[in-house]
Amino acid sequence: MLIAEVFESTQGEGPYSGTQSLFVRTSGCNLRCWFCDTPYTSWKPEGTDHSWEDLAALAAAGSPQHVVLTGGEPMLLSDLEPLSQALAALGKIITVETAGTVYRDMHCDLMCISPKMSNSTPDDETWKARHDETRTNLDVIRKLISSYESHFKFVIDHEDDTTEVLDYLQQLPEVTPDHVWLMPQATTKEQLADKTDWVHRLAQTHGFRFSNRLHIEQFGNTRGK
Repeated sequence: MLIAEVFESTQGEGPYSGTQSLFVRTSGCNLRCWFCDTPYTSWKPEGTDHSWEDLAALAAAGSPQHVVLTGGEPMLLSDLEPLSQALAALGKIITVETAGTVYRDMHCDLMCISPKMSNSTPDDETWKARHDETRTNLDVIRKLISSYESHFKFVIDHEDDTTEVLDYLQQLPEVTPDHVWLMPQATTKEQLADKTDWVHRLAQTHGFRFSNRLHIEQFGNTRGK
């Protein structure tokens, strides 16, 4: 498995925000969001090869009970399946962070799905069409939410982004508002401060939850945090 980094930190987003966790960040992604805060896993993927056994041993040696499998797009990697089973055997609570374009049969306590809306499309002509063709796969989404405890996390860049979120969710009536989080698009503390209040207000207006980005608030956009 090509792994960009493994580190312990506080979960900054979603239902387990504030929870001390071990992060296993895979490298490689089938999308190219212009606002990607980990370009070293997508636009210019980098990392080192690790076996799933090595990663399980790192988790066993670490103190956090929570393990976050993130990326890039971790669901691209077939070794995620045996890794997740090994982590479950260790008694770990496993969160997978995914854009929801790939399905895998694995152990997962929380599938944190972040569908990419049109606000993610890059200007780069090499990737623009491919990104838009790939970023939405409702068949995969439906299979994920029927198989795993799932929450949705939408990145909000402008106020009118919520219209697209509402249209998207109309296609998934089984997803209740309390499983939907709105999160500001921000890679700096300043951007986060500018957007937090009005994104929080939009979440409350529609009965959704608000996700801050504690790691950005505390550390900025710093690797290994």
